[in-house]
Amino acid sequence: MNGERPELAEQLDDVVLALLRTAAADRAGMSLTAASALARLQRSGPARLTELAAAEGITQPSMTTLVGRLVTQGLVERASDPRDGRAVVLSLTPAGAELLARRRAARTDRLAPLLADLSPDDLRAIAEAMPALTRLAGALRRPSAHVEVAR
Repeated sequence: MNGERPELAEQLDDVVLALLRTAAADRAGMSLTAASALARLQRSGPARLTELAAAEGITQPSMTTLVGRLVTQGLVERASDPRDGRAVVLSLTPAGAELLARRRAARTDRLAPLLADLSPDDLRAIAEAMPALTRLAGALRRPSAHVEVAR
């Protein structure tokens, strides 16, 4: 199985990129980084800017710029951290949650017809792979303490 892992990783990378291209076809003027930061706030709840930057794998200055735009657009709000009044906590606004819901619905609408064209065996194989793929996605979402990439 170890010898197959690099090949499987390559195949998975190809599939993920194809799915991303489909999912990101209509980004409504939002970068994948911005959408990812919003989705993380939705999944994980309020966070400090430094935590969000680390979790998303981007520099703090880049996240500061991004958050400024998201606040201006009404998608994220800043509030004082109840544990430390000097710090700021970022939260998803209802408008941000609504935008994420619309984007997810649009992606689902693009993928559903493609799934309808697959055989029952293919659909079953995809469904059976979902738990493992979900665990893999969870591992990818964990911040890497030693890597900081500006996007």
